[in-house]
Amino acid sequence: MAEAETQLYARVMNKVKNRSTRSFLDPLLSLGFPAHTAQKALAATGQKTVEEATKWLHSHCNDPSLDDPIPQEYALYMCPSGPLNDKFQEFWKESRKQCGKNKAHENFPHITLSDFFTCEDQKVDCLYEALKRTGDRFLNRIPSIIYLSLHSSTSYLGFFVNDSPASIIKEFAAAFASEASALADCHVKPSTKQLHLTLAHKFYPHHQKTLEQLAKGINPRQNCQWTATLYSRDMRFVHYQTLRALFQYKPQNIDELMLNAGDLIYVDRSQQIDISDGWVIGTSHRTGCRGFLPENYTEKADESDTWVKHREYVFGQRLGQLPKNESELCAGQNGEVHNTSAKNVTKMLALQLSQNIAVRRGLLVMRHGERVDQVFGKSWFQQCLTADGKYQRADLNFPATLPKRKDGIKNYEYDPPVSCCGIFQSRLIGEALLEKEVMVSCVYSSPALRCIQTAQHVLEGLKLEQKMKIQVEPGLFEWTKWEANKVIPSFMTLAELTEATYNVDTSYRCSVPLSSLVPSESYEDYVSRCSAVITQIVSSSASDVGTILIVAHGSSLDAFTRPVLRLPVRESSDFAHLVRKIPSLGMCFCEELKEEKRWQLINPPIKTLTHGSNAAFNWRHIILES
Repeated sequence: MAEAETQLYARVMNKVKNRSTRSFLDPLLSLGFPAHTAQKALAATGQKTVEEATKWLHSHCNDPSLDDPIPQEYALYMCPSGPLNDKFQEFWKESRKQCGKNKAHENFPHITLSDFFTCEDQKVDCLYEALKRTGDRFLNRIPSIIYLSLHSSTSYLGFFVNDSPASIIKEFAAAFASEASALADCHVKPSTKQLHLTLAHKFYPHHQKTLEQLAKGINPRQNCQWTATLYSRDMRFVHYQTLRALFQYKPQNIDELMLNAGDLIYVDRSQQIDISDGWVIGTSHRTGCRGFLPENYTEKADESDTWVKHREYVFGQRLGQLPKNESELCAGQNGEVHNTSAKNVTKMLALQLSQNIAVRRGLLVMRHGERVDQVFGKSWFQQCLTADGKYQRADLNFPATLPKRKDGIKNYEYDPPVSCCGIFQSRLIGEALLEKEVMVSCVYSSPALRCIQTAQHVLEGLKLEQKMKIQVEPGLFEWTKWEANKVIPSFMTLAELTEATYNVDTSYRCSVPLSSLVPSESYEDYVSRCSAVITQIVSSSASDVGTILIVAHGSSLDAFTRPVLRLPVRESSDFAHLVRKIPSLGMCFCEELKEEKRWQLINPPIKTLTHGSNAAFNWRHIILES
């Protein structure tokens, strides 16, 4: 494309994208909406259509802050599009898969041109005009290719903009700030830092090499159209955590929040101290309403998921116009020339991953399934005892029978079994592992009955219950300080477990004898015990391939993975806060990088298990007495 045609194309596109939206206000006013709420709706939806603004107003009809004169916060970013952006998105996806989530994943690929600033709802049109005027002035000055150089450290990975284009882009940002001040009365602070596009931030240091290798697959000279783009966010929730609803939830009480699948919820973690376990209080992004919601109906979302894209100004060449030799070949960071065909890259990556999975060992640490006292409370034991001290099933979620133990039924009070739902959950996990062809090479369990039962039913789901024995390791028991009766529970013996048809390994020699467990141990003693036990387990199976399965407690997910990953010990207060969030059968997965002599934490091979609560039902009270 000729240079004159390129400039004409950009001007026409920006004229269309920046056309005035003031005409959107009149239809909203004709529907009876007050001017200030109509302007608020237009600003909150990016002034795209009357229909979107109307839908927003109807959704926010019960929003207590609808009449508050709180403006949106805006920021100006330089964003890539086209093939280069596709490569960034591939990196985002693959880095998250191999190394887990880091701070960069909370946003999208961009170069920051300004800090966030406020703009009154009625002046947003003027802000758009400021972007258009500034873009027109710099259309011929912004280079079609912005040269980027890769920079890496133990906590940051990204591309820095070279000096020449960086100075022009900074001039553009300063000119926009001046126009925004004159037209929209906004105080815009252009970014003063070295211009950069972040790929990864605040990751574990041992992930640096893996991230660098992935980043070298990005050719910064790839075909790209850069756009100066305005985004906005709700300034009230800047420091809140963002959750996404996985399922619909219909409120059972007036103070609960209605959820639709996909809803985004703002949650202030500092306000959750006195709230019942499993519940949080949050504000709906869709409706503006506030209330309680079950946390297990949600997953963590990214802050930018709630941001609104407003207007953009397009720079650079039209897509697909780079010379053939530039589009087909790229020079890697090490100077080698690579073919960048997307299909070839995808195939090679899939092949490498499949090969790695076959030869790498895994460590799957799992919390036990649902226990009866988790459902029926501390009084569960009294509910299931007859007058003569025999066990009876008080609810269908109680196990049908309890295994015999020499010290009598009383010991079940502090060594509770899993519920019937816990049995089903565990079997479901095993079936999912089988479906994903996860090869379990050995199984270790805490001596707690609930853990041994979970391990047994996971093996049943894997169809390995007759082929693989459970190695009961007392050192895998949870922090003894958390035991309610302040003494070590009396666990079932290996002989009793065998008689109850649990396939335990009676020849296994444990790392920590049961007699070594002490009541109310210190946090330092607990993490030291965990480190010694997991080191012994991993080293004793050094020649094995496949996955080591450990079934233990909520605390185990952190206490047994940090030593393997060579991470420092977590503070005890942070540790306790973390453990409260781990549900039944919560799991984490470590993968060994043998050639690098280290382990990395990656996504588990199967999805998590989420379910709702089902309260006890008294038909007489509900049907007759009501």
